[in-house]
Amino acid sequence: MKTAIIILNWNGKTLLERFLPSVVANSKGLATVYLADNASTDDSIAFCQKQYPEINIIKNKVNGGYARGYNDALAHIDTELYVLLNSDVETPKGWLAPMISLFEHDAFLGAAQPKILDLNKKTHFEYAGAAGGFLDTLGYPFCRGRIFDHCEEDNGQYNDTIAIDWASGACLFIRAAVFNKAGKLDEDYFAHQEEIDLCWRVRNTGYKVLACGDSYVYHLGGATLSNINPKKSFYNFRNSLFTIVKNEATGVLWRVVLRLLLDGIAGLRFLLQGKLLHLWAIIKAHWSFYYYIPRMMTKRQKEEKKIDSPRAKPIVFTYFLKGIREYTQAIQKR
Repeated sequence: MKTAIIILNWNGKTLLERFLPSVVANSKGLATVYLADNASTDDSIAFCQKQYPEINIIKNKVNGGYARGYNDALAHIDTELYVLLNSDVETPKGWLAPMISLFEHDAFLGAAQPKILDLNKKTHFEYAGAAGGFLDTLGYPFCRGRIFDHCEEDNGQYNDTIAIDWASGACLFIRAAVFNKAGKLDEDYFAHQEEIDLCWRVRNTGYKVLACGDSYVYHLGGATLSNINPKKSFYNFRNSLFTIVKNEATGVLWRVVLRLLLDGIAGLRFLLQGKLLHLWAIIKAHWSFYYYIPRMMTKRQKEEKKIDSPRAKPIVFTYFLKGIREYTQAIQKR
């Protein structure tokens, strides 16, 4: 397939110096590499032009975050398969061919991801995607190999290729035609969880989302926003609510109310931990969500297209009340 790897960058010269060598070396002959620059003020572009003249550079006019950054850049790329790759991902030899092969042999495959391992602890899965993303009945995202902050060791237990609910934005393979048909990335998200929303819409259009056990990459994680940054909490809490309102069937939208209550409990937990900025982030996330509700309601797809597939029991109760930390123990029936 005609494939393009697109790396979104904002003032990330240090990351590019570290991670571009593996991407360039291990994609030769299989894909064209693009740098989509989000109006950087450092010398990222000059570095790429000098060290990697073979990389195509797209200069976005503003820093529109992950969503707008990719939407703006992909509009300039003529290809069959997009690979949205974070700038902090190391790609090993042989990572690309199994992924491309999946799309070549399955016309109904819309999006996919490889296994995502922790660059700093290569024996373990990494937070952002692990071995494939899922949603529980309340819309909480979790992964094979990662539930909340607990990441499992990779012992080959997820080396199969299976259908998932969402593929990680850290290394997201998606057909160009499906990306456009599903409505692209939602720019109101700015950053975080927009890939979950996109993959839900991909599935609503009749395409599959898969996790490929034959490929893996290493992700540094937290290069843009770390887990200790309250801004990340803001986006995660708000954008998760966005996704539910946009994509759940009407009959289960009551789950939004329960999610708001559970967010309040999470805020109380932050308060007891002395994480006042994270508590404030939840409060701001809720106010922002209320402001955007009318806009999110207008983005809802037609009811007959909505998927109400079997989902896992509420992972928040499984994790915090039962102490279950691993995917195979937490999942019951899907």
